Amino acid sequence: MFNLVVIGSGWAGYNAALRASELGARVALVEKDEIGGTCLNRGCIPTKTLVNSARLFKEIKHYNDFGIEVKDCSVDFTKVQVRRKQIISDLQKGILFQLNRQKVEIIKGKARIVSSRIVEVDSRVIEAKFIIIATGSGPAELSSLPFKPNHILSSSEILELDSIPKSLLIVGGGAIGCEFASIFSALGSGVAIIEALERLLPAEDEEISKKIEMVFKKNGIKVTTKAKIEDFNLQQFEKVLVCVGRALNTEGLWDEKMPIKRERGRIVVNEFLKTGVDNIYAAGDCIGGKLLAHVASYEGTLAAENIFGKKQAADYSVIPSCTFTNPEIASVGLSEKAAVAAGKKIKTAKFSFLASGMARILEESDGFIKLIADETTDDLLGAAIIGPKATELISSLTLAIRNKLKSRDVYGTIFAHPSLSEGIFEAAKNLSGL
Repeated sequence: MFNLVVIGSGWAGYNAALRASELGARVALVEKDEIGGTCLNRGCIPTKTLVNSARLFKEIKHYNDFGIEVKDCSVDFTKVQVRRKQIISDLQKGILFQLNRQKVEIIKGKARIVSSRIVEVDSRVIEAKFIIIATGSGPAELSSLPFKPNHILSSSEILELDSIPKSLLIVGGGAIGCEFASIFSALGSGVAIIEALERLLPAEDEEISKKIEMVFKKNGIKVTTKAKIEDFNLQQFEKVLVCVGRALNTEGLWDEKMPIKRERGRIVVNEFLKTGVDNIYAAGDCIGGKLLAHVASYEGTLAAENIFGKKQAADYSVIPSCTFTNPEIASVGLSEKAAVAAGKKIKTAKFSFLASGMARILEESDGFIKLIADETTDDLLGAAIIGPKATELISSLTLAIRNKLKSRDVYGTIFAHPSLSEGIFEAAKNLSGL
């Protein structure tokens, strides 16, 4: 008998299995597809590989601004895809090495929970004292716009293209849609992006949304908000990419008699990530909330620790969000609108990268850092960044907000010069009023 069976090897499942094994448990990890789940195979890693290739190509075309002559610059998309696959393969080997080192048994096949202590994987019956469900999510499909091979694609399918489309319509202006708009526009596609709501990236700060829309239009991306898909002729586009959210992989995982509840597709868990069955937990995208790989990793680790270590409730109060457009976007804590809606009296301040020496050196001065604080206590409540290395810079502010620092604490810290992070110092200076 295993101490724990984990179903799914994405960021939640992998980290749950690893942590449980570190705590002395005998662990089995079940995966029906590829080790690493969506993040490694069809999400974070492959998309960011394409992001980097697109960014470099765009930069190289402007190397004359740096005094460097580059002639006949072009993209070999076949090599881009070979590199993407190689990075995935190398990282998979690393994951397998870690699991094997911790003596986690990997079982390939489709799992079904038949009782609180029995998991069937194809024809094999596995007994376990505890179970963690970490089955993730997949691309959501519109009933009015079903996926169609070679034309109407999901965010997984577009990664497998063997050539750059001449024209691309992206349905959905959230993080995934905006990332692919940046990628394929930089690689040479004619890109149009449509969003049903009033603005792109509706979950982000409104000023961020306005800025990225302006940048997109400047780069030749056609943006239509408050859009209806029926107003567009899909046949005018070589490819159509549908990015309208994620469908949670929770269907048919357990016997219907078991008291594991679902609401709108998500598995219902308590603050300790426990389901309605005492020895069955769930983590990652399948429980809903913020469908982010770093949240899944946190939940997987926490679920394992709650089973074999000290009980601790999940804390979602400070979660960074990152969108790898060009320029990058990142945020953490409360947005200005959310803070006001929560009844807080706030103050805000911004620092433009136009005033950053390092941003000027990098020729990436489009964007700003925005900080939000409680007007009475000076506690930092939130931050939003659009600009160079935003996805790296946000970590410093995540740490500051989590540890309840005040804007004057940040302003009282010495930042390196010249650096992009100086912008945080300058924004805090503006915010603190010192």
